[in-house]
Amino acid sequence: MSHKVEGKKSVVAALFGNFFVTIIKTMVATLSGSASMFAESVHSFADTLNQSLLLVGLKRSKKPADNFRGYGYGIERFFWSLISACGILFIGAGVTVYHSIDSLLHYDVGVVHDVNYFTVVVLLVSFVIEGTTLLIAFRELKGTRKFSIKIFANADPVTLAVVYEDSAAILGVVVALVAQLLMHVTGNNIYDSIGGIIIGLILGILAIILIVKNHQYIIGKSLDEETTEEIIELLLEDPCIEHVTEFKSVAVDINKYRIYTTVEWNGTPLYEEIYEAGDLKEEFDEIKDDFKKFTKLMFRTTDRIPRLIGNRIDEIEKRIVDQFPQVSYVDIEIN
Repeated sequence: MSHKVEGKKSVVAALFGNFFVTIIKTMVATLSGSASMFAESVHSFADTLNQSLLLVGLKRSKKPADNFRGYGYGIERFFWSLISACGILFIGAGVTVYHSIDSLLHYDVGVVHDVNYFTVVVLLVSFVIEGTTLLIAFRELKGTRKFSIKIFANADPVTLAVVYEDSAAILGVVVALVAQLLMHVTGNNIYDSIGGIIIGLILGILAIILIVKNHQYIIGKSLDEETTEEIIELLLEDPCIEHVTEFKSVAVDINKYRIYTTVEWNGTPLYEEIYEAGDLKEEFDEIKDDFKKFTKLMFRTTDRIPRLIGNRIDEIEKRIVDQFPQVSYVDIEIN
């Protein structure tokens, strides 16, 4: 299954889950007037909106290459993931922190918001739903690989966004539960406002992580150093390439790269192949006493050289693509 399909499954699950959670959290926040519950409702609303943007990015990234985008529209997923992260920062973190600070500034010692079983039940239901969508996203992120920190390094930013958002959502629910508990036990509303501020800060940190992750793809994420060195070694194995003078790579989609390289070319091995085939000698023996025919032979031989070079470059490019599946486009230029 492709990363795009996997990403869509995670986003759709998270979208429906967060939409439902947003409704029940908003009801509780409206009835209770709790700052931390308001923060959680805004949090879930921001996640719902962001996942809608991620779906837009997934759909647009599937568009085939055309005259305007010769390497396809894969970069669209990174752009919309970045917009989604900015939404978390401004809508989620910004509104949440502002409202919580406002509640803190207007804190009234004599007023205690009701903490009832319905509030706790809603938070626990939210915990289960967001935990389920997190599990779905994490399984897709992990795939068939063993768990390690490396699975996050080149992960699909769409699936990664769902994993981070749902992780933050679960942490936010825990913070809200603790805030409600402390407010109920102490009778002090200040804990409710502090809980809202903490939830907003969690969202802010999450947004910055996602912005940085997508930023590197948009400005042109390159292959890792180890893979780059292996490809250069493969290039140098061909006798026609004496030296790699320039090597560049850039992501055009998730786990899909284009490489551009300039090489110092040695044509001698190609001439040797022609000589060993015996074609030139046979032709020369037939026309060696006719200078005019000999001249035509030289012209025909000269015309063969570009095709031989082109065929060899095609072979080299195919070897690279076969050995490195993440490389989809190879441009080799002779210096």
